[in-house]
Amino acid sequence: MTRTAESGEAEAFSRAAVAVFRLNGRFTAAVDRLALSSGLSAARWQVLSAVTEESLSVSEVARRVGTTRQSVQRIADLLVRQGLAAYLDNPAHRRAKLLAATERGAAAKGEIDSCLDGLARHLCESLGGEEEVHRTAEMLRGLSGVLASVGAGDSP
Repeated sequence: MTRTAESGEAEAFSRAAVAVFRLNGRFTAAVDRLALSSGLSAARWQVLSAVTEESLSVSEVARRVGTTRQSVQRIADLLVRQGLAAYLDNPAHRRAKLLAATERGAAAKGEIDSCLDGLARHLCESLGGEEEVHRTAEMLRGLSGVLASVGAGDSP
């Protein structure tokens, strides 16, 4: 590969990274606005979303949402204090408790999810329909998977 092609690839991925960072900030701000009436933040909603259907350890939540265990631990402790989540015994590990949404937590998450429906409809219409949004999501998941493998040392 030539030096020009390499710099073109680097430029393309640099632009993609900046776009994804900007998108993350905008998604976070939008969810923060929607979650405000429920007394939550985007970060708390994200953690609640991870544990509404199944109880998970804090480490597992961190892996799923792509952040540090310490960040999730701080948010989990806040959710527990708010009565939106609870720690449960973990049969697989004595010290690593499981985090689970309480009924109040699941209800708060449901309120935010309902608010997100309107935003989702607007975004789908603006982006050319549901199929286009699915295609975009698949591309982002693919990029995320490749980056995860790079972090695991599977690439030069």
